[in-house]
This record gives sequence, structure tokens and C-alpha cells, in this order.
Amino acid sequence: MEFVKGNTVGIDLGTTFSTLAQVNDLGEPTPIPNDDDDVETASLILLAESKRVIVGPNRARAAMEDPENVIERIKRQMGVVNYKRTFDGQDITPEFISSLILRKLKQDAEKRIGPVSNAVITVPYYFNDTRRKATQDAGKIAGLNVISIINEPTAAALTYAWHRGELGHILGKTEKPRRILIFDLGGGTFDSTVVEYSGNHFKVLATDGDVKLGGIDWNERLVDHVADFFFEKHGIDPRNSAKTLQILRNDCDIAKITLSSQNNTTIHCRYEGKSVSVPVTRELFDKLTHDLLQRTADTTEFVIEQADLSFSDLNAIVLIGGSTLMPQVSEMIEKVCGQKPYVSPELDPHTAVARGAAIHAAILEARFNPNEKLSEKVKKMLENVHEEDVNSHGLGIVATDPQNNETINHIMIPRNTTLPFSLSKTFQTNKENQQRISVQVLEGDAPDPTACSFLGKCRITNLPPNLPKGTPVEVTYSFDKSGRISVSAREKISNKEAEIEIDRRGTLTEEQVENFIKLASEYAIE
Repeated sequence: MEFVKGNTVGIDLGTTFSTLAQVNDLGEPTPIPNDDDDVETASLILLAESKRVIVGPNRARAAMEDPENVIERIKRQMGVVNYKRTFDGQDITPEFISSLILRKLKQDAEKRIGPVSNAVITVPYYFNDTRRKATQDAGKIAGLNVISIINEPTAAALTYAWHRGELGHILGKTEKPRRILIFDLGGGTFDSTVVEYSGNHFKVLATDGDVKLGGIDWNERLVDHVADFFFEKHGIDPRNSAKTLQILRNDCDIAKITLSSQNNTTIHCRYEGKSVSVPVTRELFDKLTHDLLQRTADTTEFVIEQADLSFSDLNAIVLIGGSTLMPQVSEMIEKVCGQKPYVSPELDPHTAVARGAAIHAAILEARFNPNEKLSEKVKKMLENVHEEDVNSHGLGIVATDPQNNETINHIMIPRNTTLPFSLSKTFQTNKENQQRISVQVLEGDAPDPTACSFLGKCRITNLPPNLPKGTPVEVTYSFDKSGRISVSAREKISNKEAEIEIDRRGTLTEEQVENFIKLASEYAIE
């Protein structure tokens, strides 16, 4: 791990809002305000004009200026093979678009703390290898030295321990580790994770989630409800207008927030000279979104089962992400888990993940970057803190079942395995003088390969000449601490390393990353 000169920060790259934070000289993880003095920047992008991009405009402005060139929810597209937008005659990918958000965070922070060089970026626990690489590439395109990727629930657990004054605390002989459930419902993604920790050791026991479940899905239910009402009354659909849709989404988001503190509100919609006013009660809103909430409950129960615990074994249930402020969430938690979620005005669900990323960044600094500027007190508190994560997806290969010759997903590393982890498997060449072996790598736990995510092909090349049929070749699959996957191979007779090429599906090549770095330098970010 290499650090470069400049400040080291943690970044929560969110679906709807993003935040940058840093641990200060007192050891406090502190969000850094943007140019508008807000600690959250909307992950909304307006491709305004040639070589000019506005990051974080409010929806009303975006709708009025150029709704066709608004990009939002790009986090959900990370690692998606076929997603493309065109701007200034250039095809731009989710990695490049996300880098614009990161550049805005970096640019605004540098006005307050000086050069920002190194960063820890958070990802949902359920992000697979492709999405994690896409996030790292986005950071690189934005001009950041990405020293680590950290899972959002793990970051939140660090913040929770710091908030309670337990970070860096060594347990006494009679003290037991605490077990907490991190229920992380953000704008676009959801994770439920069980973490066991003492003050200097954090271990994830089990996790599960959904990269396409978050507050925006609750919003869309309101959008559809109002639009359907409009259509029934006037025979036209306001969702057909990009401008009207942006305004309606903004109004529905405000209505959702209002219903967190009030029992009713009214949503207005105007389109093509016609209008409606739709009253919405909290009871109706809960009914419209009940199935979404049930998905989070089902996932949480599954995670507790995977951790081999019961809800009574938990010391606390910690709600993270702005969407957990909806009353239906805490009510469900209490009903399903048998205890009220932990609430404290000092533990902000909006910034807890970014603060945890900053803590993780400071831990890495204390351990690997002795020339940085953390105080000796903070170093001492952080340098002995260790984190253990697990993989959220099983890692397998496409194989043939010898009993029936059917193609199966042969799982090499099961989900919820403590990371880092490596496992070796021996393959045999199936012909004389074979020069290469090709293996299809999968992420997922289903026996059927078509139900899993195809990570890519791993080609083992340049095997020694004149190998007999049946020569053993040992292939080692590994997860690093960030959940990234690597593969190595060795021909076992001569003990020679084989060359490995992983043709990852849906990720940028090094050349594409470099081209996007050059392109990004031409853009003005506002």
C-alpha cells in the first residue's frame, strides 16, 4: 500500500448523496462541507454544455436547465456492461460519471483542508468484484490514490464504536465483545450486517443485501401513485416528460420526508396545462411500500440465521442511511427483532458511513504511513485496530458434474468467508502438449451458473512445452481484504508459475482508464 503526499480522506460515494470526511488532530472523524456549506453533495449530475458539468444541483434547477442531460442514481449502474451515455460526442461510462462526483468532493474539500490525494471509498457490502473495480477506477479517474475500498456497514460499525468511546479500547478479562446489527438503508442500496467487535478488533459475522433497493424505490412508489392518478383524471402521463418527471420526483421526495414527521401531506402535479392535487397519508404510503420494507425484514432475518445467532444475542441494532428515518423502518425493526433500534442525536445516519471511511483511512495511515500528520495520541488509538470482513458472494467456477455431465457452479469460496482468504484447486490438462487452460469464474451461490454473475474468463497460458495429458495445474483463487478477487496458477510438475489473464466482463481496461483521466482533465466541474 502506497501513500502519496497530501491529505487522506474517507468518501461515502452514495446513490443520492455523497460525503467526504477526515479524522482531525483530536481523532474526530469530521465531514468536510462543500462550497454550499453542506456536508452532503447530491449525486446528481447536469451535463450542462461542452466541457462543463454541474455536480449536485437541486432537481428544480436541473429540470429547468436541461432535464434530458441529467444523470442520477449512477451508483446502480456501476459494473453494468451495456450502460452508456454520450456527451460532447464521447461515450461516457458509470466509472467516468462517478468520477465527476468524486472530483467535485475533492475540489470543494481542498479549499478547506489543502490537497486531497489518498482516499478510502465505501461500497455496499453486496457489491461484487466488477462493481468494486468500477469504484476504484472512478477514484483513479478523479485523481485520487484509492488506498482501500471499505464496505459501508463496516465503516458504520467503526463510527458507532468511536461514538461510544470504544474505538481502540482493549477488553478486560471479564468484558465480552459486542454484537451489533448494522441496518443500512441508503438512497439506492441496502445491506444488513452482523458485526462483532471489541475496541480494537472488528469482525463481520454475516451479511446480505440488495444493490437495487433504497429510498429512491420508496420515492418511485409515490411518483407512480401520483402519475397514475393524473392519468386516470386527464388521460395523459406526466412521466413522459423528463422535465415534469424531475419536478415530480423532487416533490415526492419532499413528501416522503414530510411523512416522517407528519401523518399526511399533499403532492401537486402540473403537466400540459392540467393539474392534480393528491393527498397522501402515512398509512397509504406504508401500504404502497410494504413489500419493499418486507424485503429488508426478510434479508435481516436471513443474516441473523447465517450468523448463527438470535436477535436476543445482539447488543444493539444500528440504523444507517437517510432512508432509515422513515418511521416504518424503526417500527418494523422493533416488531421483527424484539428491540428498539439504537438512536442518538450524535450518530447521524446521513454521515456515519463517511466518518467510518475516514476512520479506516486514518487506521491505514497510522499503520502504513509513518510520515503523515496524525497526532501521536490518535496514532496510538488507531494503529492496533483490526477489521475482518467477509465476502458477500460465493466465488465459483463453471464445471461439469461427472455424474450427469450437467454444467454446474462449483463453489470454491463460500459466501460469508472471513477475508482475506485463498483456496487452491488442482486441474488437469486434457490433451498432450496443452499450452493453456481456460476457466470461467462466477460470483454467486446458486448451483445453476446462469443464475450467477459471470465475472469473466481466467486464462492460464504459456504452460511448459511437451506436458503429458493429465498434468496437474494448481489454481489459487483469492479475496483480498477489500473483497477484490485475484487468481494465480502453478504447473505442479516443474513448479513453474503460469501466466494469468483475467478477462473481466464489464470493467475498464487500463488504457480506457488512462483515456478517461485525460478526458476528465478537460472538464470544468461546478
